[in-house]
Amino acid sequence: MPVAAAAPLISSVQKLVLYETRARYFLVGSNPAETKYRVLKIDRTEPKDLVIIDDKHVYTQQEVRELLGRLDLGNRTKMGQKGSSGLSRAVSAFGIVGFVRFLEGYYIVLITKRRKMADIGGHAIYKIEDTNMIYIPNDSVRVSHPDETRYLRIFQNVDLSSNFYFSYSYDLSHSLQYNLTILRMPLETLKTETTQTRQESFDIFEDEGLSTQGGSGVFGICSKPYEKYVWNAKLLEAVRSAVHRDWLLYIIHGFCGQSKLLIYGRPIYVTLIARRSSKFAGTRFLKRGANCEGDVANEVETEQILYDASVMSFSAGSYSSYVQVRGSVPLYWSQDISTMMPKPPITLDQADPYAHVAALHFDQMLQRFGSPIIILNLVKEREKRKHERILSEELVAAVTYLNQFLPPEHAIIYIPWDMAKYTKSKLCNVLDRLNVIAESVVKKTGFFVNRPDSYCSILRPDEKWNELGGCVVSTGRLQTGVLRTNCVDCLDRTNTAQFMVGKCALAYQLYSLGLIDKPNLQFDTDAVRLFEELYEDHGDTLSLQYGGSQLVHRVKTYRKIAPWTQHSKDIMQTLSRYYSNAFSDADRQDSINLFLGVFKPAEGKPHLWELPTDFYLHQKNTLSLSQTRQSYTFWWTTGVLKHLPLPFDEVTCAENRRKLTVKKFHKYEEEIDIHNEFFRPYELSSFDETFCLAMTNSTRDFMPKNVGIDPSPFTVRKPDETGKSVLGNKNNREETVLQRKTAASAPPPPSEEAVSSSSEDDSGTDKEDEGAVSQRSTPVKVTDAGDNTKITENVVQSTKDVYGVNLSDIPSEDDLAIYARFVQLGQSQHKQDKGSQQFYSKHSLDTVINLIPISSFSQDNIYEVQPPRADRKSIEIFHAHIQAGRGNMQPLGRDDFLMYREYIRNRYM
Repeated sequence: MPVAAAAPLISSVQKLVLYETRARYFLVGSNPAETKYRVLKIDRTEPKDLVIIDDKHVYTQQEVRELLGRLDLGNRTKMGQKGSSGLSRAVSAFGIVGFVRFLEGYYIVLITKRRKMADIGGHAIYKIEDTNMIYIPNDSVRVSHPDETRYLRIFQNVDLSSNFYFSYSYDLSHSLQYNLTILRMPLETLKTETTQTRQESFDIFEDEGLSTQGGSGVFGICSKPYEKYVWNAKLLEAVRSAVHRDWLLYIIHGFCGQSKLLIYGRPIYVTLIARRSSKFAGTRFLKRGANCEGDVANEVETEQILYDASVMSFSAGSYSSYVQVRGSVPLYWSQDISTMMPKPPITLDQADPYAHVAALHFDQMLQRFGSPIIILNLVKEREKRKHERILSEELVAAVTYLNQFLPPEHAIIYIPWDMAKYTKSKLCNVLDRLNVIAESVVKKTGFFVNRPDSYCSILRPDEKWNELGGCVVSTGRLQTGVLRTNCVDCLDRTNTAQFMVGKCALAYQLYSLGLIDKPNLQFDTDAVRLFEELYEDHGDTLSLQYGGSQLVHRVKTYRKIAPWTQHSKDIMQTLSRYYSNAFSDADRQDSINLFLGVFKPAEGKPHLWELPTDFYLHQKNTLSLSQTRQSYTFWWTTGVLKHLPLPFDEVTCAENRRKLTVKKFHKYEEEIDIHNEFFRPYELSSFDETFCLAMTNSTRDFMPKNVGIDPSPFTVRKPDETGKSVLGNKNNREETVLQRKTAASAPPPPSEEAVSSSSEDDSGTDKEDEGAVSQRSTPVKVTDAGDNTKITENVVQSTKDVYGVNLSDIPSEDDLAIYARFVQLGQSQHKQDKGSQQFYSKHSLDTVINLIPISSFSQDNIYEVQPPRADRKSIEIFHAHIQAGRGNMQPLGRDDFLMYREYIRNRYM
């Protein structure tokens, strides 16, 4: 069945300006090129209700200027008065977080500052740097409430500038495997979905005048987000059905980091994305176990993505990913912190003989990941006084009960391993044992890659590769099943175990892309050091969010190569974690409950701070009995078992198709043009601020600085040979400072400025000065500039050696002026009125821009090139050309005589 040409839909609302009058707010949103605009009208005369009008019309820049001009003129106090404006510009933004109401009117939360953190196939992932919360009703209708200020302070205690991420074109709530699977749906399925969408509603973005049968159309696909990992779903609930989908920006909470692995100059991007669940979310001792719906505490889905950055397209490039999960033990259990003990006793709150809550949890995992579900339980097995072992015994009983009813090939696999006991033993190597577990896990689940096995894998067969599990399809490999790791807190031990599994999967990913000859990676190589730093920052961030401190035990601790100073740091982190759990966790839990909509303030109800516990907020079965009871034996959702080992969410069926928005666009439309979205040809670019040049780099940050060293990132180095340690061994005269920025405490880069307003163009939006410094980058500050230059010269050859000419460091002022003028001309060209572009309409672009390659390759990429297939006429012309060069002229035909006669007539007569 043919696969359709499909691309992710890109939001056309990426720049926003909020205009204010006494009666209304006008939110003007535009695409980055400022050629298409949408307008939201928000009523300010309603004291407690939210009234939003979206006219669903797409404006040009000239139309928006005229609209704002009329609004300004109509809202002045006196007609013709020029002194006071009736329309004022309130704030510029990059997206809407949502709308929230406590006891008075509604607030709107806007993203006012962002920073690019990662790039996946040209799709940018941003971190929220700053937000603005604006009260909507005006002062004349405002009804004051004495407790409003306290609720506002609690809500703002959730720091949106700390580890909240969003993207305009990439669905962060789903895995890369899901996002690329829906792009490869059969052509007939997409045609059906497009027809249904057109019949249900009319939208300006639908296929205007496009033939439904092929042609130059491209399907744009947008999926419904997975709400478990969306943190502003409740904040957008009031407007979701009233506004166009481009206004809805879904954010995730967790971690996002990206580094560049240079393999002899070939850029490979390694990305780590952690999605924290918004269900049963909270802090360490206040959220343990699971709720009645199967959602567990501290549940985080970690995905490592590897792709070749030299090819950007999702269809032509090579992408690979591997997903793991961590989460609390899925039982009803808790710890009482009122005793002020470092390790409060573990208590089982409810008896669950039929593993009801565990069944709901594993049912969710089967739907999202398929089978097998592998549990790696790291809690202690042998204790003088039973503490952690209580959880192990109950979890074993639950898994044993549930496996009775599953087919043996899809049974839940349980792996118990007392990591703490092995760590104390001097005879056992913890990481070696973890590596054996990781190999068996990856072989069972496989991993995702979007291209078939490379030819080099056939030339160099490997035994481990042939034993790999997962699902092999014509377009590559799919990961089926997932590893679920847990200890008690799911912090230190869990992060180290996940790192070892991720390291094993990374080797298979590199091998599948033809980058290494064996699916093995050794410690003390540049690639593993880079990956270890990513995982340490990932662990520090998640530990701060849940436990209140950074990691106490790191990978180096379990390798037993940590420096002696690490012990004092571990003590400080333990004290910090204890202080946070004892004194600040309750306030943080209240903020999370209010932000996620678990608690909704209302008149006549107890206030949030008056509740003795939030148990009843998260356990919904305590307030109302469920009308349906789950079966004790057939505990999975109907239809899940039929498609195993494939995950039900990725199967093409009617239920999953209803989650998709499919529309057909012309191939030059901005809504599906990722090249235009990534390169931004209408903006002035500076190499110093380019994100890909500023991110952590294996050659610059990890490779030794000595000439003659093997530059391969897979070469084992001595501990004192890395790039960072070379700088660290310098004497005190240089005052070298190595500052690692973790995700939770990373301030904005110094070059990032506040948003600047433009008074010349009322309809335009603020230009963004995006800090391109990676969130995990390690800036090196050296006081002696001369020595720093010497270090750089040892790594990078001069331009004279490479190109034969010396390139000036800074262009001359004349060259910069010419380039600035060129950019201005380009901007003016992109901002012309839509009416003047009728000649270049979508229907005439096929004749104006008709790029046909001289040689057509069926597959043409950096991995595989097939010989061109020339037609018969081309072969005849080529042979005639060869014969003419040898003096063998073919006799002229009638067409040749007519052509020659026409030429003579036009030339001489």
